[in-house]
Amino acid sequence: MTGETAGLLAVAGAFAALNGANDGGALTSVGLGVRGIRPLAAIAALGLAMVAAPLVFGTAVATTLTNRLVNFQDQAGRLPLVAALLAAVLVTLVLSAQGLPTSITLALVGGITGAGLGSSLPVSWGAVGAVLVAAALAPVAGMVTGRLLGVLMRRVRARGGLYGRVRSLHALGFTGVCLAYGANDGQKVLAVFALLLGMDDEVVQPKLVPLLAGAALFVLGAILGVRRFRATVGGGVAAVRPDQTVTTELSATAVVLSTAAVGAPVSMSQSVSGALIGAAWDSGTRRVRWRVAVRMVLAWLVTFPTALAAAAVAALAAGAIA
Repeated sequence: MTGETAGLLAVAGAFAALNGANDGGALTSVGLGVRGIRPLAAIAALGLAMVAAPLVFGTAVATTLTNRLVNFQDQAGRLPLVAALLAAVLVTLVLSAQGLPTSITLALVGGITGAGLGSSLPVSWGAVGAVLVAAALAPVAGMVTGRLLGVLMRRVRARGGLYGRVRSLHALGFTGVCLAYGANDGQKVLAVFALLLGMDDEVVQPKLVPLLAGAALFVLGAILGVRRFRATVGGGVAAVRPDQTVTTELSATAVVLSTAAVGAPVSMSQSVSGALIGAAWDSGTRRVRWRVAVRMVLAWLVTFPTALAAAAVAALAAGAIA
């Protein structure tokens, strides 16, 4: 193994761990108010889904990130890719330091686009625009779905149909979250390994070893991040009952699996946040902590352009040095 390969592996591994701290911690914290699934078991389930879902549902989302946004086929594209990842990591860390689970998917898309611009590589603006539209619609769709499903759950609860079933439904809902994450948002880890190491075949026909390596680092990061995000996605954006947690999980699963089918990278944490608001809204608008929600939306809005600008500058500097 050359020094360059080792360095690229280290960058990809660090990204996988950060992804776990950001996404894994946020998603696991949602269900902490429902007994039945311990945090470590929930994190392990997410890691397992990152291995199984690409093999079962395919890798359309990873393909979008590796091939449809910017053409990084030649070796000259490796340095811009490192710049893209560093920009994504920097933006995510700065916003996460404020206790906001921003979309690392948006940060990565912005970083890839900015790296392409800074390196004069061809950027597919149609694909970038489609990804941004999907990212904007996902939390809205989650909120609407959560609101509608919340009405249905309230009627079932009024008839005594939820008595003693919340834990079982939570297990079903969180299983759906895990599979949806592995089929969509979690594939950015696979995409990063493929981009940095030139393993395009791994995206089309993923092999077990890279998937296991990425999942293991993701789990490590998630263990470190679960407590930090409980105050935002897990409880800060809305106060929900256990049955509304189930509503949130089922709603977010439906949204993210739908977008995975068309290869659109969508943030699971964004979809969950929207679904949380929709589920809590069924009990009245006062259940939603709108100040926290607005801060999260503002973080999402600045993530893409900030990551794009940072990556473009870094790619220009890297090109000048090289």
